[in-house]
Amino acid sequence: MTDNRDDGTEPVGRTGDDQNQPEPAAESKRGAMRYQDADTTTPREPTLAEKRAMRRALEEQEQHERTTLAEVERKSLRRRRVMIGAGVTVGVVATVAVWYAAATPDEVTAYCVDDSSTVASDENTCSEDYVRSHGGYHSGGFFFIPIGGGQTRSYHYNYGGTVSGSGPGRKVSGGSTAAPGSGTTVKSGTSGKTIQRGGFGVGSSGKSGGS
Repeated sequence: MTDNRDDGTEPVGRTGDDQNQPEPAAESKRGAMRYQDADTTTPREPTLAEKRAMRRALEEQEQHERTTLAEVERKSLRRRRVMIGAGVTVGVVATVAVWYAAATPDEVTAYCVDDSSTVASDENTCSEDYVRSHGGYHSGGFFFIPIGGGQTRSYHYNYGGTVSGSGPGRKVSGGSTAAPGSGTTVKSGTSGKTIQRGGFGVGSSGKSGGS
């Protein structure tokens, strides 16, 4: 075996000059974070998936804004309709009240008639006191007087009707069996007596027959 030291040859290795050279920079490790200068770094172009996601988000936001605007308009329209409807209702009620007040006369003529609309010969038959004193009774605006044999004859007032003929047996047509409101004065067409005294704050007389 030959020994190289005897022939003056130096072993292979780093020379003195090589030892003075700096070590090469270590290779950057994969995954390590690197500093980026905001002034010189070029932004990365979004990927196709990112572009689609941004577009979808914008569409959803626009749809939400349209839905919100439509809901606001719908509620506003409903409020306007309610206000208009309330105004119309108040107007109709006021119109009906004015019409009713104009259509209802201050004074109405009434006739005491039997069930055949013939004017009674004795107006007292439409008086509650008179009927009771003769064994009869009053019910629902009608006066019932016994006529014998367990039978009765009914009488009632006709308000606002028209009398035809003259003398006994006169007939009344039209009119109503319902007494007018307390604001209307009712007078007998036969005797001229006041059956019901009208006026605001004045109630009708409790008993028919007048005064």
